[in-house]
Amino acid sequence: MLLTAAVVFTSCKEDEKPNNPVTITGIPATATIAAGGTVGPVTATVSASDGLATFVIKKDGVTTATVPLTGTTATQDFSYTATPADAGKNLVFEFTATDKDGSSATVTHVLTVGAEATTIRVAANITGKVTWTKNKTYILGGRIFVANGGELTIEAGTVIKGEAGSGANATALVVARGGKIFANGTATEPIIFTSIADEIVSGQVASPNLEPNINGLWGGLLVLGRAPGSFAGDVTEVQIEGIPASDTNGLYGGNLPADNSGVIKFISIRHGGANIGEGNEINGLTLGGVGSATVIENVEVVGNQDDGIEWFGGTVSVKNAIVWNAGDDGMDTDQAWSGTLDNFIVLCGNETDHALEIDGPEGSFNAAHTLKNGTAKGSPSAEFGDFRAGARGTFENIYFFGFPDPATGGLGRGDLSLSGDLTIANFASGVLVFKKLEVTSPAGVMLTTVFRNGTHAHGSDVALHANTIGATKAAFTGWSWAAVSGNLDALK
Repeated sequence: MLLTAAVVFTSCKEDEKPNNPVTITGIPATATIAAGGTVGPVTATVSASDGLATFVIKKDGVTTATVPLTGTTATQDFSYTATPADAGKNLVFEFTATDKDGSSATVTHVLTVGAEATTIRVAANITGKVTWTKNKTYILGGRIFVANGGELTIEAGTVIKGEAGSGANATALVVARGGKIFANGTATEPIIFTSIADEIVSGQVASPNLEPNINGLWGGLLVLGRAPGSFAGDVTEVQIEGIPASDTNGLYGGNLPADNSGVIKFISIRHGGANIGEGNEINGLTLGGVGSATVIENVEVVGNQDDGIEWFGGTVSVKNAIVWNAGDDGMDTDQAWSGTLDNFIVLCGNETDHALEIDGPEGSFNAAHTLKNGTAKGSPSAEFGDFRAGARGTFENIYFFGFPDPATGGLGRGDLSLSGDLTIANFASGVLVFKKLEVTSPAGVMLTTVFRNGTHAHGSDVALHANTIGATKAAFTGWSWAAVSGNLDALK
């Protein structure tokens, strides 16, 4: 706050003796504060030998306070915190003291409020109720947690950017157990999580300067809850990957299947997956022990260094999800997640390993999930899916195309495989279920070559664009980068 020297204004009526003035001292003539800042408190000293009556404060000509006074000398504190509407304005305050005979003195104070900041760097965890608005860009200055009891609301159209960093300095937004996020984007105003290197602003969908295959520039979005999972040693809670073990805000799991972590709708997460240690990167969207009362719909992950979306236990369901250019797996499931993924697209990039990676339980607790109504577009490096370590669940109405011939693509490319005796046994016993799989195979490739371990019994080969199952791409129109860039045009 910049204050000028204090000034004193006095006045008296024509019939008042000059030696009996009303005086006010201690109020600066001017001050300057930032938007949302506070001036004061300053103390006004008021005197009148004929006896004081009132002290009136006006803001821009409107009375805001009338204080009765007694005696010949009194003090009155004043402070003011600028509102959003004050940003960029000069506010005029008038302070008037009146004595018992009606004589008065007025001091004028001009408060200059700075322009409202449009870029906010977030460096502290969120512990109360906080709202991020679309007229500002929010910069994640580190690993920011929505702590237990905290609530973060993000307006539609808001852009959030993570600073560059890796290891312990990797930036991420983490909703801890007991915290909630309400990210309510819309089909016309999606919420975008991206890197600080991205020049995108609210109202844009495609990045103006970054390619969709650039990854590892920041961390990602993690949501952790109290729903159960199947963990090694049958413990009830574990540390999420991507968060150092020393940070207990990274714990997830519990015994509340209907736990509620909030709402996520129409969000796009881009250029993430920063490495925090050897072989330990952050997923685009990580869901650890998230409960079924949480709403997650219309999610896009673009250019993530690790997996696009990964579930670790929990019961949450997800609807309308698209992953483009994942550096590892498109959709990855672990630890007996028991929700449903309905209507999904995986667009494999040159670094994508598996469109789907499905792992079984790690402890004695068994539960299964469902993936249905999906389309996976391959790349020369990618495999349809790897079902591993006792995988279980139901996978139906999924269409694959654009994958290489397994004979020329190399080991683990261009097919759907069941890995390990336990997985194969689960398939044989009906614990692992496939229904209505379709593929457009390279010319001359047999169905048994692409759908291995007997899964061909549930598949069929179709011509390109003749698929009868798969994702409904209209759900992604307008708000997803993949759609507006034309990368869904090859889908029926």
